[in-house]
Amino acid sequence: MDRISDRVKKGPEKAPHRSLWKALGLTDEELACPLIGVVSAQSDCVPGHNHLKNIAQAVKDGIRMAGGVPVEFPAIGVCDGIAMGHVGMKYSLASRELIADSCESMAIAHGFDGMVFIPNCDKIVPGMLMAARRLNLPAMVISGGPMLPGRMPGGSADLDLNSVFEAVGAYKAGKIDDQGLNDVESSACPGCGSCSGMFTANSMNCITEVIGMALPGNGTISAVDSARIRLAKKTGMRVVQMVEEGLTPDKIMTEKAFRNALCLDMALGCSTNTVLHLPAIAHEAGIDFDLNWVNETSEKVPNLCHLAPAGAHHVIDLHLAGGVMGVLSELKGRGLLCEDAMTVSGETLGEEIARGRNRNPEVIRPFDHPYSQTGGLMILRGNIAMDGAVVKRSAVAPEMLVHEGPARVFDSEDSAIKAIYEGQIHPGDVVVIRYEGPKGGPGMREMLSPTSAICGMGLDKEVALITDGRFSGATRGAAIGHVSPEAASGGLIGLVEEGDIISINIPEGRLELKVDDATLAARKARWVCPPPNVTKGYLARYAKLVSSANKGAVVE
Repeated sequence: MDRISDRVKKGPEKAPHRSLWKALGLTDEELACPLIGVVSAQSDCVPGHNHLKNIAQAVKDGIRMAGGVPVEFPAIGVCDGIAMGHVGMKYSLASRELIADSCESMAIAHGFDGMVFIPNCDKIVPGMLMAARRLNLPAMVISGGPMLPGRMPGGSADLDLNSVFEAVGAYKAGKIDDQGLNDVESSACPGCGSCSGMFTANSMNCITEVIGMALPGNGTISAVDSARIRLAKKTGMRVVQMVEEGLTPDKIMTEKAFRNALCLDMALGCSTNTVLHLPAIAHEAGIDFDLNWVNETSEKVPNLCHLAPAGAHHVIDLHLAGGVMGVLSELKGRGLLCEDAMTVSGETLGEEIARGRNRNPEVIRPFDHPYSQTGGLMILRGNIAMDGAVVKRSAVAPEMLVHEGPARVFDSEDSAIKAIYEGQIHPGDVVVIRYEGPKGGPGMREMLSPTSAICGMGLDKEVALITDGRFSGATRGAAIGHVSPEAASGGLIGLVEEGDIISINIPEGRLELKVDDATLAARKARWVCPPPNVTKGYLARYAKLVSSANKGAVVE
């Protein structure tokens, strides 16, 4: 059969190309086999990626067992936790586009017949999924797996990265001392893997299963479990079969797949960042991802899991309870899922779910006994968010689902954090952080530091926060992000003044600035967009090309 790799290895004209492959140690026999690109985001920068060399080796072993030849190359990856709360976070979301573009460049330049993508953390997963759909080569994802939760010395309570951020707030409020803070920071992250709760990385790794691009177990088998090595080998073997079958992402990543992804999203209570990444991945497929799908799905699919930060369970608990397929088994046969959607396994999603079951109804609640009848995420709209905003309502305290209070306005995350730590925020306030959107930031920084400070100081049941930036999947509380249009694009959030009353009604999906139209028109006439924060380099180019958050913050 003709292969894509023939253009870099077949025929007398390709003797120079073959000489370079042979310089890498490939034999004539290997050059007769399919060439499979293996892109690994292994690095010493990211705890979630530190062990990916082992995953990559297992994938390559599997490829060779199935008669293919693996060719490994690297991808970058930003650790959102290390980048949090300073200028480095401007690069996190923007790195997603670099990852997709670099994977595309390498795959086409070297003529690979198929691809295996090895991500784990926040922007690397969607970046690689974007590349997979754009390239449309037979492709699979095998992630690095979640970190184990930490334990305090002598204690039984599980800890995670969010615990450390909240401990900073507790320290600032005088609730713990230096030793207490050190105990938490030294215990919360015990080793390799993506942060242990249902934060962005694990949300996207679980969604990769239901979107059909990874084998069952991808989202929940822990980073240190040998089952992940076995899954990596099976992935390597399977991708060679997919090359022979011609099974490509356009047959898998369809509108059905994205609707299935939203069903899992609602049942699990995934990160708000999924509402950025799913539209971006769909964009590569030529699918117009409508934010209205989020609320439509939320009205039908109950929230069945309260994983950290919404509850005490972590991803390893979800795995033991049945994993992603265990969750989907509660939804199967109810007309909610497109069960005929194809997956990389060669089976339909319905066939994969048929082998799953809920093994622990305390971790995965039964369909008829959910945490709430509605899903984990909600899109809010109103004059301050005409194109939408998002909240993880499964992580909002009941008393904050409906709230009205005075705006406390900050034009950057840094100024907001300073005010919170200095005790300037009071019960009832609505903290507004603006000019942090995709264009205005630029890069749409995550706001885990201010939200964790609010929680750590005990204000999460009394203070709301809204921003045109975004939140970490570890965020809990009445944290409303992705306000669109953003301030830098002339959105109304840029017209809010100190003391304005903001009304939040999460059950009804409303977010309103209670200021009359004449006053807003006068403010609009006086409004001048601040000069850009960055004027050179990658971020300056990104700011000129990036779309709004409601469109996935894709580079057009």
